[in-house]
Amino acid sequence: MSKSAIYPGSFDPFTNGHKNVIERGVKVFDEVVVAVAHNTSKKTIFSLEERVDILNEIFKDRADVRVDYFEGLLVDYAKRMGTNIVLRGMRTVSDFEYELQMALANKSLSQELETVFMVTDSEFSHVSSSVIREVVSLGGSAGKMVPAIVEKRLKEKLHKR
Repeated sequence: MSKSAIYPGSFDPFTNGHKNVIERGVKVFDEVVVAVAHNTSKKTIFSLEERVDILNEIFKDRADVRVDYFEGLLVDYAKRMGTNIVLRGMRTVSDFEYELQMALANKSLSQELETVFMVTDSEFSHVSSSVIREVVSLGGSAGKMVPAIVEKRLKEKLHKR
């Protein structure tokens, strides 16, 4: 029996820290479903379609990574996908506090849903989407923090403004 884990997030932009968690996640699970959250209340740089497209490009050669998107409650999405495992990455103590609250809220909505926390490698502990957006918008290089396609698309987006 294969085990899939859902790795949900907005991924705006997708970082090397996210990639690190996914690459390590497939060593634990047979498949990681990178589930891009469609949140209409959150202002994003990339549209949902652009984020999915970028992720599909990054993982095009990986049979153990699938890219999808969802709207609404994560617990409902997990039921539709037929899995009860959520994979979440953490960088800092503040990430843990937030992720613990989310895991407990999800558990209260679905007792079957289990959250697995994976601490990102230390080289990515300082990498956040907001830092990357600021660095690129100010003309800096985020090449060590994001895959090349992400940096390219970010520069195109942010320098148009």
